[in-house]
This record gives sequence, structure tokens and C-alpha cells, in this order.
Amino acid sequence: MAVVHEKELLCKKFLSKTQKLLIDGKWVDAKSGKTFETINPATEEVLCRVAEGSKEDVDLAVKAARRAFESGPWKTMSTAQRAKLLLNLADLIEKNADELAQLETLDNGKPIKESRYVDVPQTVETFRYYAGWATKLEGETINANSNFFTYTLREPVGVVGQIIPWNFPMLMMAWKWGPALACGNTVILKPAEQTPLTALRIGELAMEAGFPDGVINIVTGFGGDGAGEAISRHMDIDKVAFTGEDKTGKLILQASTGNLKRVSLELGGKAPNIVFADADIDAAVKGAITGIFFNQGQVCCAGSRLFLEESIHDEFMTKLKERVAKMRQGDGSDEKTHIGPQVSKEQQERVLNYIEIAKGEGATVACGGQSPADMKKGFFVQPTVLTGVNNTMRIAQEEVFGPVLAVIPFKSMDEVAEQANATTFGLSGAVWTRDIKKAHKFASLIKAGTIWVNCYNVFDPAVPFGGYKMSGYGRELGKHSIELYTNIKSVWVNMMD
Repeated sequence: MAVVHEKELLCKKFLSKTQKLLIDGKWVDAKSGKTFETINPATEEVLCRVAEGSKEDVDLAVKAARRAFESGPWKTMSTAQRAKLLLNLADLIEKNADELAQLETLDNGKPIKESRYVDVPQTVETFRYYAGWATKLEGETINANSNFFTYTLREPVGVVGQIIPWNFPMLMMAWKWGPALACGNTVILKPAEQTPLTALRIGELAMEAGFPDGVINIVTGFGGDGAGEAISRHMDIDKVAFTGEDKTGKLILQASTGNLKRVSLELGGKAPNIVFADADIDAAVKGAITGIFFNQGQVCCAGSRLFLEESIHDEFMTKLKERVAKMRQGDGSDEKTHIGPQVSKEQQERVLNYIEIAKGEGATVACGGQSPADMKKGFFVQPTVLTGVNNTMRIAQEEVFGPVLAVIPFKSMDEVAEQANATTFGLSGAVWTRDIKKAHKFASLIKAGTIWVNCYNVFDPAVPFGGYKMSGYGRELGKHSIELYTNIKSVWVNMMD
């Protein structure tokens, strides 16, 4: 199939209307009446208009979520019933997979194959995984003192504000909703203003699945002094979960101090992707491409620093450039596309600016390095590989969030371990080697939340994900995310006469 034409759009009906806010089970206009455009980054055309929520809309959503948490049917619903609702939602997402994949590609720009065969299935898997957790939340008895019967209860935190990024809109929503809803919380979701559409469509599916009014609320809009800040500052929100860049994470943390709400942050990264001379070179080349060019490099755990042992540097670079040259760039709706546009004009300019900064600091463009000359519309940046980079350059220290790979040679194990950790971030990293002892050693040495050995960008809902240092705190996925959305209560019962 070539580019998806208008007549083939399964989401045509959805895009034909102005999108509203979901508050208390109803689709409503923003109180201000304001709307904003959401743009197809491949064509620069307007997809549709979306309600621009503000503090007043967040207030209404919080009141609805509080009612649903304190006195609605959600409070008395059995864990099995909560599990069934999550399974219903997963089934509906799977049933509407093609429409959702198209919507994700149109709004974000990513290749349709990634949307259809990665984002949608992993979203479904995440909801099904957490549906299983809904019936397995347990307290414990503690034999601390024979004069007392002591036990713990695991209870939901309450009303949760969730702010998600534009790089994986569907999947990040599932990572946030899954554990929060399984634990019995109610939520107010703010999708990124660049990519609100799949969250809104799945909001429709959530209502169809049978979630009670007020349990799920969606307020689209902007950060800054808009809906995002209102969620962070709101005195009746018990927890905020945020995925995005570190600067915004700091602002959210500062804004949360009014009522000391709980905060979890999954922030940026500058992952080291380390290839030793004894690695399977062909596999490592494929892994390097996946690590940096998947989703146009707009991945927090992207392997943006490629460390190559000096003895294989030239061979690796030859094979890498050959593969990059074969990557087809274009509209993500075309199934032949390997790499689409950046999500916005702002992001395109940011990436191109970083390439210029790198060149100014002495890096050499081995391939790419600019916008494609044959693409007059769209926010495209060529897949770019930079050589002559050292680890102190800005291109090696700051998160670009684009298809830009910085290649850094190394001589020894000690040297590369030191350089790998010489960054303020600590989200992920990878090691390529046939020596299993070396692999385990480096997995322990690298200060990051996820380490891949002879692979890259592998995920599963059961495996935790999160960062060290400036990459944030708290863990998404797995049983560990249950900690983010529950409180532990200790109960002492006097057993003495």
C-alpha cells in the first residue's frame, strides 16, 4: 500500500469534527471556547481542531475525578470488575487497531508500520498486563508483637494527574492509565498538544468499554500556564506522573510543592551504545540504527552516543553508512517509509540547530546533516551520523531528540566505562560483545535504569523502565509501577485482655 489516501482513512469521521474535552463522562467544549490546530508533520496540513483546556477545565475534571473516587461506583467496584473494564478497553483498541495506527501516524509522523505493529500491540499488551494486576493487590500480616495483630492495606493514591509526551502518545497513555486504573485511582490525562488525537479516540473507547463517569478525564491543551501547570499545581490532585524533558520535569516538581503531591518523573536520556571489537558487527550495526533512528530519534532512551572500539571503527562506519543510505524517508503513511518527519517545525529546527552546533565544535557529518532537498513540505531531518565527536561536546551531552548519532571511538574498557557515565542522564544504555563476563560487568557499571545486551529498544509490560540521575525517578511498567499508584496503610489491633 502506498500513502493512505483520504478515501482510505478509517479515522476520517473522527477527524471531521472538532475534538472536545472528556470530563465526568461527557464530551464538552473548553470553558474558554478556545481551540487549537493539530498538524500533520509530513504535510503541514491541519488534521482537525482540538479544545484548548485551561485551569477552569482542570478544576472541573478534578472535581469529577474526586467524586468518582470518593463516592461513585468506582469506589465499591470489585477488583475483578476493574480488571474486566481494562480488558474491555484492550479488546476495543485491538478491534480498532488500523484506525488508531493511522491516527497515530497522521498526528505524530511515525511510519505506519511502527504505529500498527509496535505502538498499537504494545498498548493492548500493557492494558491486559495491568488488568491482571487489578486482582493481585495485596497487603500483608506482620508478626511484630504478639500483643497486637498487625497488617497492611494497599490502597489507591486517589486523584492522579498524568502528563504525557508526543513521541509515543498511545503507548505512554497506556503506561500511565494501566497501573493507575488497576489500583483504583481516577485520572486526569493531559496529552501533548502536538499529538492529542489517539488519546481522545481511546477516551471514546474507554467510555464504550464501560468506565464509570469521572474515572477517566482528558483535558487537552498546553503546558506553561495552561492545563499542564494547572494539573501540577492543583491542590486536590494527589499525584502527578510525567514523561517528558528534564526542564519540564523540574517545573512540575516545583509546582507540586503546594500540597506535597507525589510525583514520578520519566525524563530524558543520552544513552551510551557501546560496541566492543568482539561483537557481532552486523548485528551491532542494525542495533545502532534501531537505537537512534526508530521513531525519528524521538525516543528518550535513544542510543545517541555510539562508542566504537578503535580497531573496528572504520569497518563499522562503512557498514553503518551503507545501511543509512538505504533508509527511505517520507510520509509515515507510506508503508515503504523507514523514517518520517520530526513531530513539529520547532523540533525540526531544534535538531538542525544541534547539528550546526556539533559542526561548530569540530564534528564531521558522515551522512545526512540537513533537511532533504526534495521535500518541500513537512518537518524532515535526514538520518545523520557525526564523527570526530568527543564526549565533552554538547552533541554528546545534551538530548537532541532527533535522528542524530554521535560516534565516539575508545581504546579501553576503563575509558569507555568512564565516558559512558560522564553525563547528567541515566535512562538507558547498551553493550555489544560476545564476552558474557564483559557484558555483565558493563551492565553493572553503567549508571542507568535499563541496559540492553546485544539488543536495543526491547520492552515488555512486565519489565520496569525508568532512570537514574537527571533521567528522573520512579519506575513505569512491571510490578514496580504499582508502588507509584498506591499507599501502604499499617493497622494495629490490640489483642491484649
